[in-house]
Amino acid sequence: MSAVGTAVILAGGLGTRMLPASKAIPKEMLPLADRPILQYAVEEAAASRVDHVVIVISEGKETVREHFTEPAPTTETLRAQGRTEFAETSAAPSQLATVEFAYQLEPKGIAHALQQAQPLVRGEAMAVVYPDDVIFGKAPVIGQLAAAYERRPGTILAVEDVPDSEVSSYGIVDPAGEGDPIPVRAVVEKPSPEEAPSRLGIVGRLIVPVSIFEHIAQLTPGKGGELQLTDAVARQLSAGEPVSAVRFTGARYDTGRPPGYIAANVAAAMQRPDLADSTRALVQQALEQD
Repeated sequence: MSAVGTAVILAGGLGTRMLPASKAIPKEMLPLADRPILQYAVEEAAASRVDHVVIVISEGKETVREHFTEPAPTTETLRAQGRTEFAETSAAPSQLATVEFAYQLEPKGIAHALQQAQPLVRGEAMAVVYPDDVIFGKAPVIGQLAAAYERRPGTILAVEDVPDSEVSSYGIVDPAGEGDPIPVRAVVEKPSPEEAPSRLGIVGRLIVPVSIFEHIAQLTPGKGGELQLTDAVARQLSAGEPVSAVRFTGARYDTGRPPGYIAANVAAAMQRPDLADSTRALVQQALEQD
């Protein structure tokens, strides 16, 4: 078994930034090109050779389970009609990985959501994935972080340089020096640009050892009664445990906001030889309209 035995995908949120589209449809199930946002996260895990996935969902998101479960009525109907190619496309999500589900019954924060997956986690470490962040590139980001974990076991944070205008929207790492991965001295949650120790913002991928659960168990609920994962990482640092950061390669899109979602749809189509040319022409046509 790989040291990173499980990818935990956190998909229990309300999706308020995407209302009203997310009122009846989980935002993670909104499509990018011809597949839901969440499927890209599972595909990334599979491409990183992490074949066990736990998706944390909330009540009312049963369509997520249906998408990754076979047999499905749509698949069976297509097979009965002899439409084999479409049936295989319909069945493909359930064949990406072994997918299990955990429920977060109350919105008590990211760390609380991760706690719900604890009984299902395999291996000495896990990838934690925020599916809103869809990242396109030659190498899957989970795999990049897993490789860094092999070089320096401990928590590995995916980071990218963020502009001054966005610093206050991110957790910012305080580097303790250079390296690959970069050793981290501290994590500062949403500082002002003047107070930020760097411009390295944490994005929606990280590797954490299973010992993170011990730190989560010691957390005190913060604003809104929530348990935050950055607070657990801070406890790791205080305990002298290694925390590192990796400048990943790839283009990231925040699909939890309308502008990022729209851009991600275009980017997803441009990854596809069967869609790229027609998408480029239609986008150009739209841009030329008054």
